[in-house]
Amino acid sequence: MEIQGKVALVLGAVKGIGKGIGLALARQGAILVLTRHDWEEDFHRMEGSFAATKAEHHILNADLCNLQDIEQIAAFIRERYGRLDILVNNIERGGWPTVHGKYTQSQWDLEINTTLTAKRWVFESVFQLLKASDDAIVINLSSIAGITGRSGPAALVFNDGYAMANRGISSLTETWARMGAPFIRVNELMLGIFETRHAQGTRGWNEVLTDDEKQMLINHTLAKRTGTIEDVVKACLFMIKDAPYMTGSVVRLDGGFVLAGEAVPPLPKGIV
Repeated sequence: MEIQGKVALVLGAVKGIGKGIGLALARQGAILVLTRHDWEEDFHRMEGSFAATKAEHHILNADLCNLQDIEQIAAFIRERYGRLDILVNNIERGGWPTVHGKYTQSQWDLEINTTLTAKRWVFESVFQLLKASDDAIVINLSSIAGITGRSGPAALVFNDGYAMANRGISSLTETWARMGAPFIRVNELMLGIFETRHAQGTRGWNEVLTDDEKQMLINHTLAKRTGTIEDVVKACLFMIKDAPYMTGSVVRLDGGFVLAGEAVPPLPKGIV
């Protein structure tokens, strides 16, 4: 897919990974619809960053846990453009046990509604707009929490509700790929420990985790570092531009965290 002139909806674009993906698409000539809700102190910087790209863009304030707000986003795109070519389904709560502690009922509901349910309603609301495109793609952003659960070093950063919600995202990815075929590709980018998302630039990493706990997470990663926004951007651009045969796939971008950082021992001599 050539990005120039494509209509792209990027959720959670006020800062971090969503903003990074949005800016990359803007630089390649996409027409952007961007959402924001929290982090009001970053609204001005967001506006300045996207204005500087000179790309056509619209910034919508929307609570993506509110179906009415989601439907208003879809109505805006339908009235302005009549189609949607790219959906970057980037919304989550984050599930930090070291920050939020034990779930209350309201916190549990917020976790599931934000990380999983909102993605479903966004896709449902824009599905006909995606079908109106002759070549559309959906990228669901998820977490390796759906694989690791609350275990090992990951227990510091992934709560059980967050893990459950992310496992559900993979089921949605596969279902939507079937629904959209052959003209809508639906793939999932499953992230490990990333800056602005469980690593640098988050309250949990900056204020709560000890240096030893941070190092434990890095040691458990084969790449021996946390991921960057640029790592996510490159993977997203590959999925959009250079992977026309990829759909229904879950791509793990975790620096080898799921495989763990243990060394491979030398082969024994054997007994034969």
